[in-house]
Parts: sequence; structure tokens; C-alpha cells
Amino acid sequence: MDCIFCKIISGEIPSEKVYENDTVFAFKDIRPVAPEHILVVPKKHIANIEEISLEDSKVLSDLFMAVKEIASARKLNDKGYRLILNNGKAAGQEVFHLHLHVIGGKDSLGPMISR
Repeated sequence: MDCIFCKIISGEIPSEKVYENDTVFAFKDIRPVAPEHILVVPKKHIANIEEISLEDSKVLSDLFMAVKEIASARKLNDKGYRLILNNGKAAGQEVFHLHLHVIGGKDSLGPMISR
């Protein structure tokens, strides 16, 4: 498989790991948009939301529990943080391996998008 996140998870490509358990891997984004910009990915390759199956429910739960642990460990939950999941090319997804962006570490992250 030619997935950059799969290669990061396997250690083929170096990363600045911030969290890992049996199902989730998290690392610092190489192009951060805030002081804290962490990508949280399932170790199982799932390209996007449309590829999620019922069997993946534990993986998805583990993703959000990992976010909670990361935010607490890095003191992001004190002021708040943003979670972003881009799904598909038109939404800005560049790597087709499901992932959450955890963004925080500054007093204001700007207005929320509303449509």
C-alpha cells in the first residue's frame, strides 16, 4: 500500500509521535496551523467515512478516547481545541487515510465555519 500514514504508523517514515495504543497512532502535523496540531489516525487503513464498517465502531471510539487523552496530557482541554475531519477531496482531504486534526494551544482559533 502506498499510504503515507500507513508508512508513518509502521515506522517507514519518521514522525514525532505523541500517542500510541493498539488501534490508534497520533503524531505532530508537519505543517501546523497552531502551536498544537496533532493528527490522530487509526492503525487500520480506512480511507474515509464511506469505508467505515460496523466492525470499525471500536476503532472510532478509540480515536475519540485518544483525542481526549492527548488533549488532557497537553493541557488543551483547559482552553479548548478544535477537531477537524476532512472527508473527500472537495473537503480538503489530502491523505486518504481517515484522520482527525487536533488543533489548539492558542487563545483563539478563529470563528467557526457556519453555513
